Amino acid sequence: MTDPTPERRNFYGRIRGKTLRASQKDYLAEDLGPLTLRGVTREENPSRGPVPMEPWREGRPLWLEVGFGGGEHLVHMAARNPGVALIGAEPFVNGIAMLLGKVREAKVTNLRLHPGDVRDLFEVLPEASLSKVFLNYPDPWPKARHHRRRFVTQGYLTALARITIPGSEFRVSTDIPDYVRQTLEEVPQAGFALIAEGGTPWDDWFSTRYEQKALREGRVPHYLTFRRT
Repeated sequence: MTDPTPERRNFYGRIRGKTLRASQKDYLAEDLGPLTLRGVTREENPSRGPVPMEPWREGRPLWLEVGFGGGEHLVHMAARNPGVALIGAEPFVNGIAMLLGKVREAKVTNLRLHPGDVRDLFEVLPEASLSKVFLNYPDPWPKARHHRRRFVTQGYLTALARITIPGSEFRVSTDIPDYVRQTLEEVPQAGFALIAEGGTPWDDWFSTRYEQKALREGRVPHYLTFRRT
């Protein structure tokens, strides 16, 4: 199979994993619809007009997690920050099902999901609407020929810059040294200034299952914080 065109080259890998448990199928059938942010897909919004945020947002600051994995961090942030509205974008069906179970347990109501490609969300979010963005343990695409698939490339970053408020925060966590290198090279070019980096996580950090796997396998986490200029 040949690569997709550069503007739609995926930064994520597979969208389905092992067979879902019965409870996870129930979460998808019963909970995903009400939590899905409407007006994001091309089928729902072919004109690509701004996605409606009210009355759900209620004027609250808007945060985004790009690729929330199993949802641990996203649900933690929603529970910790009830005065914030959060969006999680994730195409991996198994991860979405895991998140929905955590949402049920935590009973958080201040988040919405886009179960698909975050670029569709980038196209319809209003300019300068996000005040904080998280990119936690993205797919590293370790082979050199695949580095252009990484999220930290200009196609994604310039789109992200358009929808972030000046002064907003962009956090990146990864255990891959070359991903750190590319992040430090690419993110500032898109209009984000580096304000912190190193091995110490943020005060409100919630370690994900991907991070725990990295630690078990002897890889060292790295945390980077950028500010939109």
